[in-house]
Amino acid sequence: MNKPLRRIAIFCGLLVLALLARDNWIQLVQADELKTDPKNRRVAIARYSQPRGNIIVDGKAITGSADTKSGDFRYKRTYKNGPMWSPVTGYASQAFGANQLEALNDGILTGDDDRLFFNRTIDMLTGKPQKGGNVVTTLNAKAQKAAYQGLGDKKGAVAAINPKTGAILALASTPSYDPSSFAGNGKGDTDEWSKLQKEKNEDEPMLNRALRQTYPPGSTFKVVTAAAGLESGEYDLDKQTDSPDPYKLPDSQTKLGNEGNIPCKNATVRDALRYSCNTVFAQMSNKIGNKKMIETADKFGFNNKELDTPVRAAESVYPKDNRPQNAMAGIGQASNRATPLQMAMVASSVANNGALMKPYMVDQLVAPNLNVVEQHKPTELDRPVSSENAQKLQQAMETVVQKGTGTSAQIPGVTVGGKTGTAQRGENNSENPYAWFISYAKDSNGDIPVAVAVVIEGSDTLRSDIAGGKLAAPVAKDVMNAVLEGKR
Repeated sequence: MNKPLRRIAIFCGLLVLALLARDNWIQLVQADELKTDPKNRRVAIARYSQPRGNIIVDGKAITGSADTKSGDFRYKRTYKNGPMWSPVTGYASQAFGANQLEALNDGILTGDDDRLFFNRTIDMLTGKPQKGGNVVTTLNAKAQKAAYQGLGDKKGAVAAINPKTGAILALASTPSYDPSSFAGNGKGDTDEWSKLQKEKNEDEPMLNRALRQTYPPGSTFKVVTAAAGLESGEYDLDKQTDSPDPYKLPDSQTKLGNEGNIPCKNATVRDALRYSCNTVFAQMSNKIGNKKMIETADKFGFNNKELDTPVRAAESVYPKDNRPQNAMAGIGQASNRATPLQMAMVASSVANNGALMKPYMVDQLVAPNLNVVEQHKPTELDRPVSSENAQKLQQAMETVVQKGTGTSAQIPGVTVGGKTGTAQRGENNSENPYAWFISYAKDSNGDIPVAVAVVIEGSDTLRSDIAGGKLAAPVAKDVMNAVLEGKR
């Protein structure tokens, strides 16, 4: 072989080696990156080439898949009673991705999860299309319906928990949206998505108020302050407190009073909760001090930045603050902020004799062949209050419903404990307040299957009629009734 041909042969050989090296680099190193690249349309086409697995409530699917019979993306997501369930499911859209349970369990629902490798292998060998698994929730359909219908056209949220396990039974938020309306990839889907965005819809229907919105908890927080007081050993349920009325805030000339002509001077803890005495609990918070108040609030779940249900809840905050602000935070005002889920956790812990269970809404992940891939195990988060003091708080909360501000939550033949709250908002209380109610229900066997928190953020109700006992308590009552009827 002459010299020029040899050079050409060597050059061609080097090109082949470079091509082989590049090919192996792509297959072994870049494969996953290319597979997940959003510009790789083949991945998206494969993703929507088969029906998606379902989200299950009470043994029935609340989601589905529709055959579009056109375009590259064959199947799109559908939802049953979408606005009612969207705070639980979130959305899965061909154009806008997914969030909440749809996103967090995407691998199971599409069938791509590594734990479904055996199922995918069997489908491949038998020539069947890949199938997705199912997400089995803890939700109670009747309780969810009661929560959603109870909120109606009012802006607000409901969270209901099983105190013994932490299982979330209801999670409602209004106004809401239908995830089916933008599940596809067409112009109509884009238009519907645009209408729901904050900049075009001030009501923010896509905001999950039960998990992701915080509010001043108002007088419902007095249950936490009462827990801190009882745990300190300086207070007892039926022992008179040394509480002036009005109460001058520490380091301040501001005097704090109470709503209406109610017997709050030196009131016992039981009566202070019954009548919702600002003066008693502001002074109690001041006596306990900001550090101890934060410690108690933390044990109930406040100041937790990583509370996953598995959808992450917004952080509820009991702040480090000066003395007058700490006194106000003790009655659920100032910089004190909480999600509805957080306040349901407060009621739940008291109902469960002081044990706070971690809230969760996914019970099982199930393979297409119905094998359980993952089973949730209830977890205790903390014990913010002793069993003895939790039972004292139960007595006080039951007094609130029997003959206090929460009588509208009474259920015949059922023991109900609760606490109302009307949280001020706006500069100098210029805006309509938030109406709160937290509660639990105890059946005839002494079992407590449900604890609830309700917040009404906005409604057409006259300002003078906005109160937790009037607006929020009836919604909580319906949710508790729905759970109790299921047990009967």
